[in-house]
Amino acid sequence: MPRARLVVNLSRIEQNARILVRRLPGVNIVGVTKVTCGDGRVAAAMVEGGVKALADSRHANLGGLREAGVDVPVWLLRGPRPDEAAETVRLADVSLNSELATIAALDAAAARLGGVHRVVVMVDLGDLREGILPEEVIPFLDAVLPLRHVWLEGLGTNLSCYGGVAPSPENLGELVELAKAAAEMFGRSLTVSGGNSSTLELALGGNMPEGIDNLRVGESILLGMNTLTREPLMPELDLDAFIISAPVIECKMKPSLPIGDVAQDAFGHKPAFVDRGIRMRALCALGRQDAPPQGLTPHDNRVEVLGASSDHLVLDVDDLDTPPEPGDSIDFRPNYAALLQAYTSPYVEKMHVSDSPAMVRSMVGARREVAT
Repeated sequence: MPRARLVVNLSRIEQNARILVRRLPGVNIVGVTKVTCGDGRVAAAMVEGGVKALADSRHANLGGLREAGVDVPVWLLRGPRPDEAAETVRLADVSLNSELATIAALDAAAARLGGVHRVVVMVDLGDLREGILPEEVIPFLDAVLPLRHVWLEGLGTNLSCYGGVAPSPENLGELVELAKAAAEMFGRSLTVSGGNSSTLELALGGNMPEGIDNLRVGESILLGMNTLTREPLMPELDLDAFIISAPVIECKMKPSLPIGDVAQDAFGHKPAFVDRGIRMRALCALGRQDAPPQGLTPHDNRVEVLGASSDHLVLDVDDLDTPPEPGDSIDFRPNYAALLQAYTSPYVEKMHVSDSPAMVRSMVGARREVAT
């Protein structure tokens, strides 16, 4: 059966990481792998590019990073539940937290395991996802201070992911001031993690408040995009580290309007159509179960994505000089949502490529391990 394929270019990921790390001296970049489900080879490319740590939001993915033999600190991005404390201490060097009950559980788990677990306390600066409110920070840290097996790594925030609130000198400046007060309480300097890829525009423009020394970056390394605008972040960054290649299973001339009364489609929507006459249409073996059609940009701009059902992608290919044949493939650049879904889908084959000799050796070694 024809299968869609996600081609992962590790050299381009490594180069994007290197460019961002070099442009931001004094800022530790944590490479976020969650959109790739903790892909160990993607993580290795980020580390080769100079990231100082790796991060993911799921314990299963952290386990994959550990099995891949990463040699940098590993962060858990999503706050764990108290009953996940032992697993968190075992798999993560650092975790992001906003609940005292969870931090107490981490302290107890670290004590049982004979170690210390580092935490970043998250502050909600208006995006209304995770974090304590600014006025709660000092009382919260008062409760953390006596713990013997939890080490306060620093304060952090997350912006733009839920509420769409953009990082600014004002909201990040508030985080810096809170971190200064926390540093006085604990008698030592603390990490100040100023958000995710959405903070890069501010940082690259020289407008990020002094004192932010850590950013958690995924999409801008992997896709080269400014997450506030979904435009290219910098001309130097490669936008094609990932390509989704979908095999054609049918190509025929068909009307552009359905024939008959139009009711709901398979997903409960009533679609609308424009009459463009008889057009050449291609069906590809890729559906909404694998990637949202609106997140796919054809490499050939003469190809138009019309829509998708659960297992079929419908394309207008009438403007191509020669229509594709069954068995041919059509390539797409995925956006973040499409990349996330394609990586998660077991029906999309993942293929790693690289121009780097070290990366090629790593891939060959991984294939040998699978073979044995």
